[in-house]
Amino acid sequence: MASTRKMSSSVEDDDLQEEFEHFDDFTLASSWERFISEIEAVCRQWLADGTKNLLRKGAISLNIAEGLYKVKTDLKYAMKSYCMEYYFGTHNDVGRGNRNDWSCELHNLQLSFGVNEFLVIAPQSASGVVLDGPEASKLLSAVAIALSNCSGFWPAFVPVHDPSRKAYIGIQNMGTLFTRRFEADRIGSQVPVKLMHLEGLYELFVSKFAFSNMDLSMHLFQVNLKMKMTYRTLPYSEDDDVQESEGGFTESGESPKSYHQSRTQWDDNCPWSEWYSAEDPLRGNCVAEEINNWFELLTVWSERAIESSLEMAELENVSPFEAEKWLISPCLFEILSDGSGGKRIGFASQLLLLIDALHMSLDAKFVEDFISVENPGPENLKSTAVIPPPTVLDRVLKDLFHEVGALQLDFAEGDHENSRTIKGAPLESLFGQFCLHSLWFGDCNIRAIAAFWIEFVREVRWCWEESQPLPRMQASGVVDLSTCLINQKLHMLSICIDKKRQLNQECPKAGENNFSLSAHVKGDSQIQSDISSEDGDTEASFFECDSFVHSDAVKLGDPIPKHSACIRRGSAGIVGSMMLLKSYQNMHAPFTQDPPLMTEDMHEERLQAVEALEIANKHCTTLQVDLLDDWLCDGIWKRSLKGSLDMSAFKAANPDAVFEDFIRWHSPRDWENDDNMEKVESNTNAVVESTNDWPPRGKLSERMSEHGNSWRKIWNEAPPLPASEQKPLLDPNQEGEKVLHYLETLRPYELLGQMVSTAFKAAADTLNRTSFGGLKQLTTRIGQLYLTMAATLRCLQKNSLSVGTEDIEDLKRLCAIFGHVESLITLAASLHQKFLQAPRLSESIFSDYYNFYLPKMGTVSIGGDEKKDFDKKQEVRRQEREVVASMFTPPTVNQSWRKVLSMGNLLNGHEPTLREIIFSKRDHLSENYYASHAPRGYQQELETYRMYICGTSNDLSVALAVASCD
Repeated sequence: MASTRKMSSSVEDDDLQEEFEHFDDFTLASSWERFISEIEAVCRQWLADGTKNLLRKGAISLNIAEGLYKVKTDLKYAMKSYCMEYYFGTHNDVGRGNRNDWSCELHNLQLSFGVNEFLVIAPQSASGVVLDGPEASKLLSAVAIALSNCSGFWPAFVPVHDPSRKAYIGIQNMGTLFTRRFEADRIGSQVPVKLMHLEGLYELFVSKFAFSNMDLSMHLFQVNLKMKMTYRTLPYSEDDDVQESEGGFTESGESPKSYHQSRTQWDDNCPWSEWYSAEDPLRGNCVAEEINNWFELLTVWSERAIESSLEMAELENVSPFEAEKWLISPCLFEILSDGSGGKRIGFASQLLLLIDALHMSLDAKFVEDFISVENPGPENLKSTAVIPPPTVLDRVLKDLFHEVGALQLDFAEGDHENSRTIKGAPLESLFGQFCLHSLWFGDCNIRAIAAFWIEFVREVRWCWEESQPLPRMQASGVVDLSTCLINQKLHMLSICIDKKRQLNQECPKAGENNFSLSAHVKGDSQIQSDISSEDGDTEASFFECDSFVHSDAVKLGDPIPKHSACIRRGSAGIVGSMMLLKSYQNMHAPFTQDPPLMTEDMHEERLQAVEALEIANKHCTTLQVDLLDDWLCDGIWKRSLKGSLDMSAFKAANPDAVFEDFIRWHSPRDWENDDNMEKVESNTNAVVESTNDWPPRGKLSERMSEHGNSWRKIWNEAPPLPASEQKPLLDPNQEGEKVLHYLETLRPYELLGQMVSTAFKAAADTLNRTSFGGLKQLTTRIGQLYLTMAATLRCLQKNSLSVGTEDIEDLKRLCAIFGHVESLITLAASLHQKFLQAPRLSESIFSDYYNFYLPKMGTVSIGGDEKKDFDKKQEVRRQEREVVASMFTPPTVNQSWRKVLSMGNLLNGHEPTLREIIFSKRDHLSENYYASHAPRGYQQELETYRMYICGTSNDLSVALAVASCD
């Protein structure tokens, strides 16, 4: 019985399921209803996903507003295709009344209607708008029904009319009581005069809710008003100034430094202005009818109550200084382009050309090959690589060699602390200026550089042959081995020229004044003379002493005090209380010749010789070792004669001295005291001895007392001869000719390698002298640039031809980094000039832009990335408003394109370029006709009318939102 009941129940269920399967849903019978159902399904899915899931599914980020995204779907209805887009933000209060409408960038519909999330449905056509009125209403109705079915409260919009009008209609379901309707349109030309003024705009808004037959100007209607005025500094025009030459080149291709410029540029006081004129990143230009301006100034009036047209007329005459808030935003368009210079002309763009020239020089043997008629140079040399005319070359050489004023030869002054990490010539040196001129000589091609270098060397030889001082180079001092080799050679040549002039001059005194003499006061920079002992165990060199001459020391030319019966010559004074070992006399410090000048290659030659001697001791015959040792001593030590001449000078100043006395004075560490048997430290001052302890007790060190010591042999052979009668250590004629031979036979890749290093260093030192205020971020970035350059340019310091393709690519990447920093310095200098009296604004604007562009500074090219303009706004404080207002100088005749100003609120004669107003009217539901439909106790305030007005005297857009009870 039970089984029978189960069978009958199963049959009934099958019949019921079959009945439902054949049920016809007549709500989806038409295509219109199916279209609504599709919209509803999509909206339900978006509602269910929520913001986080939509972002995971690939929502598109929009650059027009912060935190705004969209998703879209395609729909079809009546043989037409539509696209429905859902816009949503991560900030839930965007566009709401509780958020300032001017504080951030918003989507046009968010700002026009005060909404946050919204839908837009539009046909997939060329225009993207609905041109047919009934079709637009039908689309809007379909979306409204679908949203109502799924309990969605998003406003929906449909673009209508012509695309240039930016017109929309829209609707929003606000629950069971109210519905908001939206409408927006635009007048693109011939704006009525009445709507150009605030009074007419106020009456336009009031007319939407007041009776039409009322005189609106005679009645009071309280509404709320928020307003924002946008002022833009006028664009720069060529009519206002002499047209600038493109970049920094003159028509003939010469260096701009040698070209006289009579125009006044914004960067005339900047250190790079002698090489090129940079485009002001904050000055607008008229390009392709698109105006890029210096600054946008936003003056914001917070919400206030307005009751009559008269108040609006008075508000139109109020100065912008009365606004509650000022916001300033610089219009910075592509000032950092692609980092390698791009269309911008500057040091970075020219350094890139110099690197191309370096690449071409790798296969050449002689510099003359690039300008020779018989040997035109590498096959890949472009035919466009021309050499500027001789007149240009003459002007550049004149600037280098003849138009040199009183230069500060302290090259390290004002340079960055990391500058010395780069092995290049100082900025103000002769070779440093040559490299900077080469960047702008012609188009910095290899042929122009070769011609320039050949003439440069000829001019250097002329200075040598005529004994003329070498400009921009010191004629004294020690050769700085931290600079490039060419700069070292030029420094040595300058010293040789000075010595040569002294020798050629008729000197009435044939004594000490003919040579450069100095007391034996040795510092850390003095080169330590050394030779290897025969067994190679110890280095037979003197330990330098820092003994100082007594305060009563006799200077050169003063009468020499006689403390000995013998003739004392060349004494510079008594050395503390030190006494001679064999006679009860004070020890005298002699005048000695300066150490021999040596460049980097001379030091390397000496070290190689010492290494060769060590190898020879192990592998060569005795005769070969003796010959090599004689060559080493004669060529390195005896050639300089420094040690022997010092001994001769010491004997002349101390006639009764013995070898041990010389060691005590010259190398205190080689004299051991008998009391403690400890060596005297080299950093101590002169050995203090008491006359009561004479003779001094002690002995020579082991290395100095060993049998056959070469120093004792030199002492025994050295005659007593003061420095004034000795042969000079430096032969200026011989060393000068060696320098010129080096310059005239320099290989192209060696020349270009040193030029690249020096050009980077000199360009960075030039930019580092820019005045840009206390921008710590930029200061840090410049310091990092020096370290990056030092690491990248190290490949050019090798003596062999080892620069490869990877090194060239690294150098090009370095140009990109240099271009970024150069552009930042240009921006910082421009900001510093304009906000000299408001440094906080300058620092804040730069900091915002620096943080905006920081992720892109490590890339060579950002052309493929989606670009976003810098739109960060900075609030202007009350005390800074005068500084900002001074940037809006009264417009000139050429800049005033409007004969009659149509709008009020002028700022130094500038009317607003854009005026935005939000009118609103709020009602309590218990106080108006909505109250009869509202639930009891419902006291919420509702914004019943809202009008957004945006435009100028030639363009006006109006958006209206009205809430009603359906």
